[in-house]
Amino acid sequence: MADDLRLNLGALRSAMQLTLHTHHASRIWHGRAKTPERPGIIGLNGFVSIMNKMRRGAEQDDPYSDWWMIKVEEKLDDTKTRLQVLREQVDQVLASIPSALSLGENCNVQPVKLPLYVGSQHGFLAVYLLADYDDLARRLILAHHTALIDRHTMEQWLDEGAHLLRSTFALAQRYRYSGATRDDFAANNAVARAAREKFGELPQDVLEGTRRARFAPPIVRRSGLKALDAGTVDAGTAAAALTQPSISDAVPLDAALDDDRTTEGSDEEGLA
Repeated sequence: MADDLRLNLGALRSAMQLTLHTHHASRIWHGRAKTPERPGIIGLNGFVSIMNKMRRGAEQDDPYSDWWMIKVEEKLDDTKTRLQVLREQVDQVLASIPSALSLGENCNVQPVKLPLYVGSQHGFLAVYLLADYDDLARRLILAHHTALIDRHTMEQWLDEGAHLLRSTFALAQRYRYSGATRDDFAANNAVARAAREKFGELPQDVLEGTRRARFAPPIVRRSGLKALDAGTVDAGTAAAALTQPSISDAVPLDAALDDDRTTEGSDEEGLA
């Protein structure tokens, strides 16, 4: 009876939404679509989509997906540390307010509320970073409005924070699913040789599976991945599978940022 009850249970779901108060954070969420005049910029929603695919690749025992997950996780940790440094700088500025003056929270009277559909822990880590940046932007705007910093300093720190997030998203944008598994590398078959030629060598501990990302998913081995060894897939077909296009076109980040400075629009208009 207990087994029947367990089999009839559905998946767990939780309604989640992200509240953003600034145009700066909103632009990072949405990114920018590619046009003939301007390159596209990946947003947080695009990053989450890529990380979902990367997670599925890691589940399928693709060592390259594992390697990319490690690199993205390290980049997320580095971005968190650098945003914290910016936050401490802003805190020092706001601490110079005279004790006779009390400043409240700088909140938008009509913030945007975005529903979240995130399928990976790394996606949530990025959401937390965007929420931190939104808070940083609010505090910077307040510091400028109250004459604690000039506009140049505010824009410089806003751009620095935005670049940290966008460079993190752009790193994930370079990810490719190799189509190979660790069993392929152990057999040194055509799939493994084609993957190694296309994507390069892997660190030995990643290839062996002894080093994985902190939030790497459990590996689900599929018997269908052994079809090549069984002779049901020829080597040419296996190699051709590795020429599949990227998940998303890579964008030169620095060039894109030149056309999308964080000073577009204004979050100061509502300040009184």
